[in-house]
Amino acid sequence: MQKSVLNPPSVFNALQYGFSQAVEVSGGRRLLLSGQVGVDEHERTVAPGLREQTDKAFDNIEKVLAEAGGKLSHVVMMRIYIAESARDGQDQITQVLLERFPSNPPASSWIIVSGLSLPQWLIEVEVEAVLP
Repeated sequence: MQKSVLNPPSVFNALQYGFSQAVEVSGGRRLLLSGQVGVDEHERTVAPGLREQTDKAFDNIEKVLAEAGGKLSHVVMMRIYIAESARDGQDQITQVLLERFPSNPPASSWIIVSGLSLPQWLIEVEVEAVLP
């Protein structure tokens, strides 16, 4: 699997927010993950805060990827659903992305929604990965 990111200088600098403008991939196996939220294996919400829920969502993503033989570096696209009530905390999401994807981050869309399946959930992250 070959992956390269595209961040042309003619568009805004997405790297400062922890994602790329585009990702080109050839070869490999495509893996589509269901949206992950900040819950543990017993379906308990880990914390009321956006940062903690975002970290746990990415922990869950890493576990699902590992089951298929993958890792975060194989993620090529993220769709991040943010509850309206957490709109002002988006910098916390940026910090998690910068930590989890220190180089060649995936492409991303951030969508503000009125709410998620449970009222205490603030974020849901859906990813696509291409594994070797």
